[in-house]
Amino acid sequence: MKRCIPLLAILMALVCPPSPAAEPVLALKAGRVFDSRAGRVGSAQVILVEKGRISAMGPGLAIPDGATVIDLSGYTVMPGLIEAHAHLLQEHPGDEHNTLTVTKAVAMEGDPLRALRGAARARSYLEAGYTTVRDLGNAGRFADVALKRAIDEGSVPGPRLFVSGPGLAPEGGQVPNLAPGHAGLIDGDYRIVRGAEDARIAVRENVYHGADLIKIYSNSSPNRTLLSLAEMKAIVEEAHLYKLKVTAHATTDEAIERALEAGVDAIEHGYKLSDTTLRQMQRKGVFLVPTDMDVSLAEKQVRKLNMPLTREQVVGLAKPYHERLRRARDTGVTIAAGSDMYMGLGPSRGEAAKRVLFAYAEAGLGTREILQAATINNARLLDQEGLGVLAEGAHADIIAVHGNPLDELAAIERVVFVMKAGVVAKALPR
Repeated sequence: MKRCIPLLAILMALVCPPSPAAEPVLALKAGRVFDSRAGRVGSAQVILVEKGRISAMGPGLAIPDGATVIDLSGYTVMPGLIEAHAHLLQEHPGDEHNTLTVTKAVAMEGDPLRALRGAARARSYLEAGYTTVRDLGNAGRFADVALKRAIDEGSVPGPRLFVSGPGLAPEGGQVPNLAPGHAGLIDGDYRIVRGAEDARIAVRENVYHGADLIKIYSNSSPNRTLLSLAEMKAIVEEAHLYKLKVTAHATTDEAIERALEAGVDAIEHGYKLSDTTLRQMQRKGVFLVPTDMDVSLAEKQVRKLNMPLTREQVVGLAKPYHERLRRARDTGVTIAAGSDMYMGLGPSRGEAAKRVLFAYAEAGLGTREILQAATINNARLLDQEGLGVLAEGAHADIIAVHGNPLDELAAIERVVFVMKAGVVAKALPR
């Protein structure tokens, strides 16, 4: 006999579908925990993760029935590292003129290929323990936004990206010696600004296409061209209207001082800084992102350029940068860790980016402040309270390293586990 299903039951099933199964709880058993707020390593804790967030953590915390347990008891657990100055869609071989690198990327590589190669570099960052990357231009016409969206939707693996889109620059950007009539070649990497009103329009373009922050070039080294103070003020005012922060490429004291007068939120590089300018930065709460290179990478570059420099000479060249970094620290300027690593010098991009932290150590910064620069300070730079910390309610961006990084900074090179948004991106070796 044929059985009839009541119409009411069918309608109820359509209107009230079955409740989805509850997401499993993950329980991480941490041997030690780095507290980025306090800058110290504490004893064993259990960290519970639900729906991409840390739902609870503490010593001796009960593990719920049915939870998936990940045993990290032999390691130090930390917030995922944050990179404040990256160029995922650019690769400089280390031994050619920057003009050639940029024009080849724009005219020969093209945005689709750059984005695909950028995806591979992004994955290397994630595997190295960087769960968040702030990418600052040289990424084609918003190919960085495309990569960010692909990562967000799960099409490719990678860290959380905060992207600037094309940097807003004076005539010529950072590309010298282009012949007259060919300056348009760099439009793929820079948004050339011509006047205060055009500066506002440039901000709106970047906002419309999905930029998370605005990058400007207060000076455009190695070119001599500068943005005017009126242009920079217009950029800052317009960006702040959209609640976006503005960071300035600025390598000289004069360029930094002008950017501060315009009201920027952060300074990239800051190679030459007077005490007066540092005090201004401290008073205004402006971050410094020192993109320094450690001796080991500097030696690789020197060899690639066939420069007859000894190790002692390489160390000597770094001394002025070390000194300005210590003065910045002593003045109370907040240091945010950013590598500006875009050269192919051997290590993967993610591993090479970590060398900036060793450069800070060579300058005399302590491991506590170095680790804070790469975690909580960078989260504050991004204005993201849920990143850079291990705390209830924070994003479950978590890494584990072999050893105690406060005792030995090299422990950050021994990343054995990576989780981003509650999803394991690098599992413990079996």
